[in-house]
Amino acid sequence: MTDRYQQFARSGFGRLVVRRLGLPNPAPLRRHHLGDPPLTGPALVAAAEGGRLGGVADILKSAGVDVLTEPLTGDTPRHAALVYDATGIDHPDRLRELHAFFHPLIRTVGPSGRVVVLGTPPEALGGRAAIAQRALEGFTRSVGKELRRGATVQLVYVAPGAEGSVESTLRFLVSGRSAYVDAQVVRIGSHTRSTVEPADWDHQLAGKVALVTGAARGIGAAIAEVLARDGAHVVALDVPAQGDELSAVANRIGGTALQADITAGDAPTRIVEHLRERHGGVDIVVHNAGITRDKTLGKLTEQAWDAVLQVNLCAQLAINDALLEAAALRAEGRVIGVSSIAGIAGNVGQTNYATSKAGVIGMVDTLAPMLAERGATINAVAPGFIETKMTAAVPLVIREAGRRMNSLSQGGLPVDVAETIAWFASPGSGAVNGNVVRVCGQSLLGA
Repeated sequence: MTDRYQQFARSGFGRLVVRRLGLPNPAPLRRHHLGDPPLTGPALVAAAEGGRLGGVADILKSAGVDVLTEPLTGDTPRHAALVYDATGIDHPDRLRELHAFFHPLIRTVGPSGRVVVLGTPPEALGGRAAIAQRALEGFTRSVGKELRRGATVQLVYVAPGAEGSVESTLRFLVSGRSAYVDAQVVRIGSHTRSTVEPADWDHQLAGKVALVTGAARGIGAAIAEVLARDGAHVVALDVPAQGDELSAVANRIGGTALQADITAGDAPTRIVEHLRERHGGVDIVVHNAGITRDKTLGKLTEQAWDAVLQVNLCAQLAINDALLEAAALRAEGRVIGVSSIAGIAGNVGQTNYATSKAGVIGMVDTLAPMLAERGATINAVAPGFIETKMTAAVPLVIREAGRRMNSLSQGGLPVDVAETIAWFASPGSGAVNGNVVRVCGQSLLGA
């Protein structure tokens, strides 16, 4: 779907109007293409005294990043990334070190630049240190609202003992794969044993089998394409009514198609049998299938309520139960749900949808400890306004509000959701468990 306002804002006359009137100015976002370097310029890496993540510079270098330990100088220095290890900040008095580092540098972050702050989960600490580390969230969320030209910021809490498990997350956050992920808090834990560095980061899912529900079009098709690009064999699932589109997706990516209504009573058993008989099990399960039946609560029928809850939540739980009972989810498996900012902030006319999507977050919270015991993980994405056929049908004023009411002043693309899911699915993300990451450009809703 074409964003005509963004095209106008980039024209000569449009730039003048936008600047004079102070209108939103959506910058082109740098997205990942196979073979691209993760960054288009150097990354400055620094740490507060006492920081415990000394391997960050080496990780970025191994990813092909030009790493600096001193800022660029000159008339117009441009850093592609600023990466700051704040784990050493153990008292609120030391929060001034954030200002000392970022104040002279924040305006040097280039277009589609990246700011990453690394901390320690407050719950792993106590006293003043916990307070200081919790304060990092307010800092990064505010920075996200100040950055311009498509730049983003993230906070990564790294648990003690998980220092060797940050590479997958750093590679994702500094690259174009995270183009529409902004001002998020990611937690890297130390309670799983399944962090394995891929032999080839461009094909990190080689040898894996992935199930993607709702794969016939839109975000589901993009997820299937990205997972296949990264090396997975994708079993693309959708309802029989979408059979032609589903087959086209499966053929395009070299995967296989499975037609099923996931709300049918026998669907979980059928899915498990298919995965075990054809592939010996499954490594990655992406619960993408979802529907809407929007009405305000006073007009919402029981049938519309039940339909949304069954597809968006209850069927996912039944499939998970069947996979785990049959041991069809392999060791080091990845389960990924698709929630929504509606499940976080709510939305008028979507009580059923928001309930179901908040339930997906509950699914992540509930299953994360149990799956960790098996060496597996469960996480979820929560998309904001994504440019799809569904959002193209939204009335113009509401559509424009959805696009502009975020720090990047534009809608995301289906590939932005897919790239985030591929990061969760990576063998290198075994310590990323129980996270819900918004793919919303730092939407003002629920911020």
